[in-house]
Amino acid sequence: METQEIIVRPKRADLSLTLRDVVVVGFHHRKVVVLCFLGVLVGTIASAMLWPRYKAETELLIRRERVDPVVTAQQASPMMVRDEISEEELNSEVELVSSEDVLRSVVITAGLDKGSSGWLRRNKDSDQNVAVAVRALRASLNIEALPKTDIIRITYTSRKPATAARVLDALDAAYIQKHKELHHPTGQFVFFDQQTTKAKEELETAEDRLKAFPNQTAVPNPMLAKDITLQKVNEFNSSLGQTHEAIAETRQRIATMEQLQSSTPARLTTQMKDADDAPVLQQMKSTLLTLELKRSEMASKYQADYPPLQELDREIASTKAAVGGEKPLQDVTTDQNPSYVWLSSELVKAKSELKGYEAKATETEAIIRQTLASVRQLDQAGVEQQELLRTAKTAEENYLLYLRKREESRISDALDAAKLLNVAVAEKASVPSFPAQSLWSLMLIAIALATTVSGGMVFALEYFNVSFRTPTEVESVLNVPVLAAIPDHERQLHGMNGNGAHRLHSDTTA
Repeated sequence: METQEIIVRPKRADLSLTLRDVVVVGFHHRKVVVLCFLGVLVGTIASAMLWPRYKAETELLIRRERVDPVVTAQQASPMMVRDEISEEELNSEVELVSSEDVLRSVVITAGLDKGSSGWLRRNKDSDQNVAVAVRALRASLNIEALPKTDIIRITYTSRKPATAARVLDALDAAYIQKHKELHHPTGQFVFFDQQTTKAKEELETAEDRLKAFPNQTAVPNPMLAKDITLQKVNEFNSSLGQTHEAIAETRQRIATMEQLQSSTPARLTTQMKDADDAPVLQQMKSTLLTLELKRSEMASKYQADYPPLQELDREIASTKAAVGGEKPLQDVTTDQNPSYVWLSSELVKAKSELKGYEAKATETEAIIRQTLASVRQLDQAGVEQQELLRTAKTAEENYLLYLRKREESRISDALDAAKLLNVAVAEKASVPSFPAQSLWSLMLIAIALATTVSGGMVFALEYFNVSFRTPTEVESVLNVPVLAAIPDHERQLHGMNGNGAHRLHSDTTA
């Protein structure tokens, strides 16, 4: 058996914590607990009594009583009509209340940048002072949209009751002004008034040009004149077509009549009769009778072979032959052929008509060309007149539009001047008469704070304490059995040694 000196540096281990351990820890540091608890309690109560906090409250009502037309280039401005306030609109107004512009205006109006703590910011410029005051104001404001309502509640806490009320009044005014600027931008009336004057001048210029146009073209209504002229052109074209048709028909008729004329005789036989030559025939018969009488006389005297008798027979025979061979004379009467005469006259007439038709076609074509040239001029004049009409109509529409928009802007400005907005202060901030928290609530808060700080201090001291106080801790940390525990009076006198470990004496078996 020998005695050894063991230097032990305890290590942390997960130990089960009981109520007794907590009480023991508090008992070991009872002085620290008492001093810390009393110090925090007294300090909290003293600070609350010396610098009390006052809370002011205001409420804003978001309503839908005024409907403004949307500023557009359309003739009819759409109206946004809706009774309910949506959650998005309410949240937008909440964000607008806490916007940087509104808070800066409140800081400057309420003088928060020149408060009692201004000496801490003496070396800073005014913009930095305002920025610091805005940050402090945002931290002190409590803005919430009340559920199931259209009301925004705003609370502000300050050490001075008058300051709290003044800040909320300035916040209400700044928010309403900002709301009016966003929803009803300034300068609309001036803008639309200028545009109305300009549009009126443009309208007068367009009307003057439109009035002077007939004097320049000598045609009051080119489009109507063009339509009438085109109608005449159609009539001329129809007449020209008929003329060409007549020319073709006349030429065909002339050709037909010439063909008929070539096959038609100029004269016709009107009477035809047969007749003999009576005096000659009578003379021949008388001569034959004389010859026959003479032969009869000679036959009675002479023989048949008497030469004069034979000569006489021959004369009688020839005379008979002449009388028997005499043909009748043909008497033929002729006259002009009426068909030939009619064809000739119609042919002359058709040829003269053809010349007239050809001259008419040539003249009609010239008239059509002149009329078409006039139509082109009228069309150009009509285009210019239509352009002038469109310009005048556009100028009139713009003038009426700006005139209507100017009146809407004037009404909107009048409503703004009368403070008829879709937001109103439902509850104005009043100067609070009592601090924000009562004495009993302050005591409860001080006790809770003192208890929390004291407990935290004790457990911090216990956490950084590395000494063993019970044999159980030795066994759990060193994992060796403890045969006996002897109080170390030297530790009580000197505490820890130089390396932060405690000295323990124990008997172990070699």
